[in-house]
Amino acid sequence: MTIRNKLTLQFAGIFALILILFSLVIYYFTSLYRQDDFYKRIEGRAYDTAAHVLEADEVSERARRSNQIRYYQVLPFEKVSIYRSDGSLFFADGDGQLAVPTDVLERVKREGMVQYEQEERQVVGMLYEDNEGDFIVFSSSVDAYSLRKLQHLKIVLIVGFLGSMVVVLVAGWVFARQALRPITKVVGEVEKISASDLHLRLSNAGGKDELSHLSQTFNKMLDRLEKAFEMQSTFVSNASHELRTPLTAMIGELEVALMKPREKEEYQRVLASTLEDARLLAELSNGLLQIAQASVDTSKIKLAHLRFDELLWMAHEQALKRHPGALFDIDFDNLPDDEDRLIVKGNDALLLIAIVNVLENAAKFSPKGEYSTVRLSADRREVILQVTDKGVGIAPHDLRHVFVPFFRANNVRNINGHGIGLPLTESIIKLHKGTISIDSRVDEGTIVTLRLPQAIGLISAKNAF
Repeated sequence: MTIRNKLTLQFAGIFALILILFSLVIYYFTSLYRQDDFYKRIEGRAYDTAAHVLEADEVSERARRSNQIRYYQVLPFEKVSIYRSDGSLFFADGDGQLAVPTDVLERVKREGMVQYEQEERQVVGMLYEDNEGDFIVFSSSVDAYSLRKLQHLKIVLIVGFLGSMVVVLVAGWVFARQALRPITKVVGEVEKISASDLHLRLSNAGGKDELSHLSQTFNKMLDRLEKAFEMQSTFVSNASHELRTPLTAMIGELEVALMKPREKEEYQRVLASTLEDARLLAELSNGLLQIAQASVDTSKIKLAHLRFDELLWMAHEQALKRHPGALFDIDFDNLPDDEDRLIVKGNDALLLIAIVNVLENAAKFSPKGEYSTVRLSADRREVILQVTDKGVGIAPHDLRHVFVPFFRANNVRNINGHGIGLPLTESIIKLHKGTISIDSRVDEGTIVTLRLPQAIGLISAKNAF
């Protein structure tokens, strides 16, 4: 069943329940009012009958004539009876049958007045005190007119209910269709989006209702998918280029060497060149393996409490071994007084790789003789490492791709590298629940900022025990 039909039926069901309850309440209270009102009229007829029959010899002629006039204003199918206190019938008048059981007579004597129904007839019995003794007066009638009106009301309510349900079903279907129109529009727009049309977005995202929120969420997901597809395409293109270059060089060198016999020195040169290209491929493969390892779940990696400043010194030593001519100005002026604020929870090998990659990039892309500034600090919750170089910088259109493996900006193609360092660093930092940000300007330099959460809270909790 479609949502439209479900909404229509639910709307109709709720309305039907309300309408049924409303009709029952109207019918019940109308019937109750009719019954009570007719009992009062019958009670009045009982008093009129008693006054006419029992008080005729005790009142004036004028009062007697007035009682007689009221007595002859009979009700439909009226039947009146007067009994003596011993149960013998004293007076009876009217049409129809009115059987008065003995227990009812006794009940009237005890209570003074009773009201009850005998089939469609309503009966009122009352005790009437007279100078000749106590009498029991019974008056009864059938409220034929009001019963017909009540029956007519029942028919009107039933017909009104059925007619209202028809209107409600039609209105509910139209209402459901109108309510689901934005969803239908969203579905139609989503169906048009494919892998080749990820630039398309849902149009109903400018409001503040739930559907607009859904459209906004879906558009954000499309942004992430488009970025992921673009990164994948860039990765495949750059990886293919990086892997193809050493393979092509190796194949070319070997093919040329095999064309004719060569001198021993020539074969040694070819083998040395091939070995260099093979090492390059091994380096690329190791980089890809490290990226894969840095992307696994933290539960599979051994974590420990580490002093970040000690990691920085170790990374500094390794960076100098790889780039002996590199110059680093390490700034510890902003270190906190509490050394525990420099403690992070992480894997020392992975964090060391991340820091070394950042320092190596600063060394590779800085002009010879220029210092790269390395500043370590801490705020209330994070340890912050900021590495600033005065290198070639990164263009704005290339900055969005720096975390794509094998991507290299156009202005650094002549500098040795594979485009693996920053993607690997990002994966490691994210693995440790940290963040990495890059601010760069062409020909001015680049600022790389690493932020990692402090482990001081965990240490304090352990010391408390």
